[in-house]
Amino acid sequence: MTETTFPSPARFAVPGRIAVSEQVAARWQTATITGIRRETPRAATFRLAVPEWAGHLPGQHLMLRLTAADGYSAQRHYSLASAPDDSGHIELTLDHVSGGEVSGWFHTVARPGDRVEVRGPLSGFFAWPGDRPALLLGAGSGVVPLMSMVRHHRARGLTVPLRLLVSARRPEELIYAREYGAETTPVFTRGAPEGTPVGRLSAAHLAPLLADPPPGGWEAYVCGSNSFAEHASKLLVAAGQPVDRIRIERFG
Repeated sequence: MTETTFPSPARFAVPGRIAVSEQVAARWQTATITGIRRETPRAATFRLAVPEWAGHLPGQHLMLRLTAADGYSAQRHYSLASAPDDSGHIELTLDHVSGGEVSGWFHTVARPGDRVEVRGPLSGFFAWPGDRPALLLGAGSGVVPLMSMVRHHRARGLTVPLRLLVSARRPEELIYAREYGAETTPVFTRGAPEGTPVGRLSAAHLAPLLADPPPGGWEAYVCGSNSFAEHASKLLVAAGQPVDRIRIERFG
């Protein structure tokens, strides 16, 4: 399987963290699974110990490699779910994709103690260093890099405004449902608790946030499927969000 290379900045920094060199990010490292946490019937979080992990920015991703006994290897890009810290651990939240080689292994074979290889962090385009108001829009597993931002905001006690609108088909499919607080508005498209509207993310969800933006305005981060990214970005532009302040990451 060929590897796709993504550009990464030579140096970047999280407030309160050391800078990470491009050379460190380019090196494959061994990661050991230390815990598995079920999020939804089809999504789980895998905690990995990476002793030489030098840090990352919320919103970045990594390359993960599995190698079989016969030498065959498969590589995938996965967003980092954890906030940057000094624990030597990172977390990935993976959907169980039908027919997926790597996600299938994680969901049906992987156990604590198993080892994989990781390389990163990669790409600074979607990263949020915590220095500007952030309006986050995610759907399904697209919430993963956005949750890294939410966790970073909380862990550092940041006062910069941050809001998350997260879309799921039903409450039981809402990843990280137990962690959301006042910063989060869930949107359910197929089924919802009694009294909660059902429908796609709409202009009505964005209107109060964009009508009364924080000083300096929002930096918008959109992550999800191609169709969600297209829909959400059009809503933002129609509501007056500057195009050059919309960052998009697409899955699939």
